[in-house]
Amino acid sequence: MKKTMKRIFCIALVAALVASLAGCAKLNYITNGTIKAINEVKSGDWQNANAVEEDNSDKIVIDELTPGTYGGIDFQSLEDVAAFYKEAYDYTKSLTADYIDDQGNTCKFYKLLGDEKMEIGDVIIDGSANAIVNKLVPGIVDSMFKPNTYGLVPCYNRNPDLDNNSEDEHKKSDRDFRTTEITAEDILAANVTDNGDGTITLVIQPKMAEMSMRGEDSQGRFFEVLGDISGVVADISAVSFTEGTAEENVKVFYKGGTVTVKVDAKSKEVLEAEYKMETTVQVTHASIAVIKDKSATLTITYTNTYPASDDYLMSSKGIKRK
Repeated sequence: MKKTMKRIFCIALVAALVASLAGCAKLNYITNGTIKAINEVKSGDWQNANAVEEDNSDKIVIDELTPGTYGGIDFQSLEDVAAFYKEAYDYTKSLTADYIDDQGNTCKFYKLLGDEKMEIGDVIIDGSANAIVNKLVPGIVDSMFKPNTYGLVPCYNRNPDLDNNSEDEHKKSDRDFRTTEITAEDILAANVTDNGDGTITLVIQPKMAEMSMRGEDSQGRFFEVLGDISGVVADISAVSFTEGTAEENVKVFYKGGTVTVKVDAKSKEVLEAEYKMETTVQVTHASIAVIKDKSATLTITYTNTYPASDDYLMSSKGIKRK
């Protein structure tokens, strides 16, 4: 996940926490990705209810593989699915096309570019949802979220030459995202459908991961994950913790997300795809001003769909296919 996306997610969570805990507080939300100040909090009788414990076990949410031949290709195991997906991913990201940018220049980008959509689910404070907060947070996020377009995720850029982790503040290696390192060990379940027109559709559910890092684990090799957000939360001065550190109290769980790709069985080119990432962010022992020791949970669905429409490319980045 790009730095801006990560900060938006964190601010959505903290904004929800502030709004829920402060009640009648006068809040001053400053845009550009930060919460500048809390001007006044009217104190009250606050008691910390027991937070609902999240079920973070991994459960299969898709049909499992029926071994057989699909589109002339033999799929007997998750190893076969992983190998085919890798071949299709790597080949598709080797393809480029000419585009016209917003300055009228011809640019070579990935042939397959996608759109992105973010949805914020219910915010749970100490085990309870609040209708006002759940209406407030999506509006905050929508005002900050600026849709972009990239190649098949995980991806850093629509320009293949820039599709690496050089922008990553947690850079661990010179990883190149023009290829994938997916193996069967990353997959919880998968299935294949023969569409009868020379294409097949793969549906893959990656294994769950906590605090996933781009390209480093089962979720980070399929999705635009958040990375380690604890440092971002720790930098927001409005929030402190009654015990432990941000790293100990901020948890991000990824599970239940799915990858759906429609592939030309002969050429191995991905024609259509949807990457639907499901994320739960949990914060415990959070305090804001006189409000002490609260817990919050926020769910996020982040979807990348391919190919992006011409209208989306023009409206989001001012580019068009040549």
